[in-house]
Parts: sequence; C-alpha cells; structure tokens
Amino acid sequence: MSHSLRDQLFHWMKTYVYRFSETPFRLASGLESQHYFNCKEVTLHPERLAILADCFVEEIIPKLDIEFQAIGGLTLGADPIAYAISLAYQKRGKTIFPLVVRKESKGHGTGQQIEGFWREVKTCLVVDDVITTGGSTLKAVKVLREAGIQVTSGICILDREEGGKENLESEHVFMKSIFTKSEFFK
Repeated sequence: MSHSLRDQLFHWMKTYVYRFSETPFRLASGLESQHYFNCKEVTLHPERLAILADCFVEEIIPKLDIEFQAIGGLTLGADPIAYAISLAYQKRGKTIFPLVVRKESKGHGTGQQIEGFWREVKTCLVVDDVITTGGSTLKAVKVLREAGIQVTSGICILDREEGGKENLESEHVFMKSIFTKSEFFK
C-alpha cells in the first residue's frame, strides 16, 4: 500500500477514532467493549474522508479483484464512504453508483428501502465503517440481494475481529478491511 495513505489514516485513527475506557462502551451490535472506534471522526471530515477514499480505491479494492457497478451499505456508517469512493472513481473516469440502504422501508412516497440508481446496476460492493458481528452489513446485503443485486464482496475501515468477517463469509461475502482492532493496542 502507498504507505503514506494508510500511515496517515492510522495516525488519524489513533488520534481521533480509537478510545479505550475501563467502563465498557455499548456497541451497535449490542455487545460491550472497552475499545471504541468512532469512525465518523474520519468519514465526516473532508480531508480525512478524501484520503480514506483514495486508500480504498488505490489499495484495498484492487485486492478484491472484482467488477462492481455500485457501492453502498446500511445508512449512516456506509453513506459518506460510498459517496467519497463514487467521487474518487468519477475523478478516475469510472462511474460507480453510490447506494444508500435504509434500515427499513420508507413509510411514504415509493416506500423503497434502497436509494440511488439501484435499478441500473447488477453488482454492488457492500461497505461499512466498522464490523463487529457483521449484523449491519448483513442487513444491507440481504436488502440488496432481495432487489436482485449481486453482492459477493465488501470493504470496511475496521474489523473489530469479533466474528463479523466470518459471519459475512458464511453468507458468501468476502470482507477486506484497512485495519483490525488488534493493531491499536499491541
């Protein structure tokens, strides 16, 4: 990997994202942990998000060796990453559509659960900021597959190494992360 991109991200992750506390944090998965990662400190900061997108596009995604027409995942963690990666590809002359998967179907309008040009695509790379058990990512995969979109791979910023990668692989979704939890407290 272009060490400068990953190294810069790692510095930001250690400085802004990673927190340790004797009093456990409650995670989205319902589990508790003394290690907490608030990736919004990267994904909602323009400079950090741009570097993150370049890291994914230049180093992580090519390792998957797959073709895909869209990128998306469960709102909110996936949204800024999907937009940034879509824009990074656009600057490189390639159209990748960002998709937003709602937690539940809209109660008004068309009632759809996926926003974006999902009817135009057959393949999607699923994305999340952090995976713990993989529950949020699997929810997105299920919605995308029910819409007729093929999902075989995914990316995330951080794998907490708590079974998420294995749970996703059991559903035939291969996940690639930039970082793993254990890198932050060796």
